[in-house]
Amino acid sequence: MASRDTLAEAVTALPRAVDPMALSLNEFPFPPLPAVRTALAASLDCLNRYPEFLPHRLRSLIAGRLGADPEQVVIGAGATGVLMQVLGAVTSPGDTIVMSSPTFDGYPILADMARLRPVAVPLDAHGHHDLDAMADAAAQARVVVVCRPHNPTGTVESVADVERFLTRVGRDTVVLLDEAYVEFLAPEYRIDANALVRRFGNVVVVRTFSKAYGLAGLRVGYGFCAPALGRTLWTMQLPFGTSLAALVAVAASFDADSQLRQRVRSISAERRRLQMRLRALGAYTTDAHANFVYLPSGVTSWPEVFDGTGLQVRHYAGGGVRITVGSRASTRAVVHAVAAAMG
Repeated sequence: MASRDTLAEAVTALPRAVDPMALSLNEFPFPPLPAVRTALAASLDCLNRYPEFLPHRLRSLIAGRLGADPEQVVIGAGATGVLMQVLGAVTSPGDTIVMSSPTFDGYPILADMARLRPVAVPLDAHGHHDLDAMADAAAQARVVVVCRPHNPTGTVESVADVERFLTRVGRDTVVLLDEAYVEFLAPEYRIDANALVRRFGNVVVVRTFSKAYGLAGLRVGYGFCAPALGRTLWTMQLPFGTSLAALVAVAASFDADSQLRQRVRSISAERRRLQMRLRALGAYTTDAHANFVYLPSGVTSWPEVFDGTGLQVRHYAGGGVRITVGSRASTRAVVHAVAAAMG
């Protein structure tokens, strides 16, 4: 009886695949694609077996997709796993890491875990990086982080500005180019990442299958960089650290590329709709290019607007909020809450 109760509690604790109120973690709002679910089901019967000691097959699969050499790729438990790998490979306690403020929540946490000294450079008034100030700060840093699109504002720095920034950063400083939301970028905003890592041997491009691919629960991320740096990062690859399910889920996702791109287009259209509705109400939002919108702090205390509504949004110091784009029902709930607050 106790065993059944324990199982029931565990099942009850599972999150709902579709929840129009869950808008705080930038998850994809739909269950995995049918082909991915089929592939995952096929992996269940071999869960008594270990995965590869090191994820060579997944590494080669992703490298082939990128048009890169496998030794340029590292695999992690989501983007955060890759980031921790990089910090473990290239930093020592007491080194400096430069990041924006605000930024992805994980960076201050990972910096603390690696015993690094964080230097935070404020974003400008429109939610963009101050790349000149970050380049100045990077002169004394071992690692510097640039998110593109930025988390939490969703803004995008131009390719020319990013390249100008990289020319100012010393080659002994590792630059983490966080592209967790790259799949949501329109083609004209994308960087040729392969060309970038060929030109700048100190850049690590970090991506994830948690956002556009909708596989957050599987924890699969990757980084790619110049071969020499890739070999260094591979020394920190965790043995047996990548699940059997990860390989088949990623392969199935690549095979279902057209369906995935359709889902991304749907979310991007819903983001534009939400931005338009919020701006029509007089609420300023940054120029976001991901699967979320950002309402910066100002005369309105946004956390108070959403308190008591049941909507789960991400709060930031000073009163800003980040809102994941979900279904049409999610959009209606957000607009209703803002309209009620703004009278």
